[in-house]
Amino acid sequence: MAEPPEALRGENIVKRFGAVTALDGVTLTLKHGEILGVLGDNGAGKSTLIKILTGFQQQTSGKLFVGGEEILLRSVDHARTLGIECVYQDLALANSLSIYHNMFLNREIIRPGPFRLLNNRAMRQRAAECLEEIGVRVPSVDLPVEQLSGGQRQAIAVARAVNSNAKILLLDEPLAAMGAREAGLIIDLVLRLKEKGGLSIVMIMHNYAQTLDIADRVMLMQRGRVTYEKEAASTSVAELMDIVRREYRAMRTAS
Repeated sequence: MAEPPEALRGENIVKRFGAVTALDGVTLTLKHGEILGVLGDNGAGKSTLIKILTGFQQQTSGKLFVGGEEILLRSVDHARTLGIECVYQDLALANSLSIYHNMFLNREIIRPGPFRLLNNRAMRQRAAECLEEIGVRVPSVDLPVEQLSGGQRQAIAVARAVNSNAKILLLDEPLAAMGAREAGLIIDLVLRLKEKGGLSIVMIMHNYAQTLDIADRVMLMQRGRVTYEKEAASTSVAELMDIVRREYRAMRTAS
């Protein structure tokens, strides 16, 4: 049987919170091996969309398809069984724990036997192998995460998701509050993951220029709707900014 052309698809996704409509008929497609950049200002609906795609919340209406099969995501754990992983802005890393313990947080390798002891040797070895495979360099996997830079911490959070056999990786503002050098580290990592194959990526972003450098395709969200979608190579920062300015002027005129 031929593989479906899309790793993930959402059709007419609506999410309401009482009288507030956070998502208003959003349709999203993510092709196999593609990087999709989702752009939009605060309040555009990006965070709500991520929560639905990870199973943290369920849509009010609309359909989700994973690998061509319609799915109702019941929980974050259910989404993970389908290969959907998310790295949020707060990273959810335990600062005092080592890199390798963070890599296996809540997925620890246990020694066989009645006492359920941690197999630290196996976790240390597998963590080092995983980081090497995706080109993340750290002095030692024994280092506590609190000793890492912001870019290194983000890289460890991404590596943890990849280490869990993710097929679809959602990155929530992965370059937020980073300098050029730190952002470059994460951009290089994302591009290496794409080249490695087997992973489809959605990046929630604010920075238009960085998004166009990384993404294959961009999608602009405004007030809970998708207002623009195009191949990254066929658009520009100026075009995206012009759309946002027109929307802003229309809102001011209406008010």
